[in-house]
Amino acid sequence: MEDKDIHVIAHFEELRKRLMITAITFLLFLMVSFVFVKDIYHFLVKGLDFKLAVLGPSDILWVYFMLASVVGIAATIPVAAHQLWLFVKPALSKKERKLTLSYIPALFLLFITGISFGYFILFPLVLKFLITLSGDMFTTFFTTEKYFTFLIHLTLPFGLLFELPVVVMFLTTIGIINPVMLQKSRKYAYFALIVTAVLITPPDFISDFLVTIPLLLLYEASISLSKMVYNRKMKNTVVTQESSM
Repeated sequence: MEDKDIHVIAHFEELRKRLMITAITFLLFLMVSFVFVKDIYHFLVKGLDFKLAVLGPSDILWVYFMLASVVGIAATIPVAAHQLWLFVKPALSKKERKLTLSYIPALFLLFITGISFGYFILFPLVLKFLITLSGDMFTTFFTTEKYFTFLIHLTLPFGLLFELPVVVMFLTTIGIINPVMLQKSRKYAYFALIVTAVLITPPDFISDFLVTIPLLLLYEASISLSKMVYNRKMKNTVVTQESSM
């Protein structure tokens, strides 16, 4: 019993270590991002047809913090993924270690792809719709805080959602899920993704369609990739059992 307790404590200590390294890395990237936050801001507001306003000094600091945080999160993803890999590494075989290690760059690239999709495709579409909706009834006045809060809420979730295929591959590799589970949950996953798309887009069919289709394709791609990883895993298991006989 004591050995079991010591083993659990060791696991918690290892997890704490990995979380601490990830948190410290994020703080370091956050501080570096603050150095370049003005350049990031000017890049994001370049080409806007309207001026942004601030209602107080604290708004400026809040906008800087939001922008630096998003950059810090993006930069920390590879480190966080590597720390997670190091945590589960002892439970993986040699082949599984090499395979799961290759997922780390993919996580970062898919996060950037998701952010880009939200920023370059979805955000302009939603913003244009909302401005058109006001028509001549209202005078449009955008504060910097409200504008960037809206921007981040609309783009950051896509950075996370686009990582779904790699996350599914990783969980399949370590045996937590399998393609059969994903197929059985398809209708519930579809419902959740469609609701998500409807909630974050304007109430028109085109916007809903443009967001829903990529999300459903991501889920189907996740199932296909899970099948590929699962079949390879089963094949390696059979080969190992036959060689040991």
